[in-house]
Amino acid sequence: MKQIVLITGASSGFGALTARALAKAGHTVYASMRETEGRNAAQVEAAREFANENKADLRTIELDVASQESVDPAIQEIVRDNGRIDVLIHNAGHMVFGPAEAFTPEQLAELYDVNVLSTQRVNRAALPQLRKQRRGLVVWVSSSSAAGGTPPYLAPYFAAKAGMDAMAVVYARELTRWGIETSIIVPGAFTGGTNHFAHAGSPADEARAAEYEAGPYAGFADQVRTGFASIVPADADVSAVAAAIVRLVDTPFGKRPFRVHIDPTEDGAEVVNAVSDRVRAELLRRIGLGDLLRPRDFRTDAQDAA
Repeated sequence: MKQIVLITGASSGFGALTARALAKAGHTVYASMRETEGRNAAQVEAAREFANENKADLRTIELDVASQESVDPAIQEIVRDNGRIDVLIHNAGHMVFGPAEAFTPEQLAELYDVNVLSTQRVNRAALPQLRKQRRGLVVWVSSSSAAGGTPPYLAPYFAAKAGMDAMAVVYARELTRWGIETSIIVPGAFTGGTNHFAHAGSPADEARAAEYEAGPYAGFADQVRTGFASIVPADADVSAVAAAIVRLVDTPFGKRPFRVHIDPTEDGAEVVNAVSDRVRAELLRRIGLGDLLRPRDFRTDAQDAA
């Protein structure tokens, strides 16, 4: 069934790949990004060319996840044009790399804003429509770092992704009775095919970072990068994340898995999440809220009532 899909942060990386894959699969996809007439104008044109060449319904839309004033009209435009939104994909995010002490509190706040608060802005704009529909899917692109291995020099990013993952888990339980399903995509470390490391931010306190480089952590940044690269299989394909999201969207309502791991490095997140998600589910059952573990199907309820 053709879905109306909005994906945030779709100018490059996982977002761009997923938007194209979903459009090729037959869905109407809104690839959102900021500065569509500025720095991302080339990405807008590339998406238009892809849509024409593949006869796919891929549309770009101006949406800055850091601004509620940008998010609200984008959501309104999608609903106005289609009458609904079926799938919301939280993908927008940013990475930083360097010793945690050298990042200013303001940098951490900005990173938290992009990776976590952005999802709240989009949810507050889109969820009223999904709740009105009594049907929908919210997909969160998390990270294996929220539960698996966490090498140093990525602390601010890891903390932000862990915050996003925690939001996703609790939001899922607050949406099931509205008929809204949740799935969390958990990519591992892909050192190729995305711009995560290439575009990663650096510490603002350069003097503090230099102290690390002049001390016992001299050359450590290269050690981390080399270490990551050494455990990523040669055949690791970042498009596997997009393919997993397409399969998820195409799965019938009520049958979608709560988590999907795509981790070529096998850093342990799948094991840890299996335990933590089971523990959380058991607590809900113990306190009489087991129904929150599955989305309510209002369409089936209506058929049964008839």
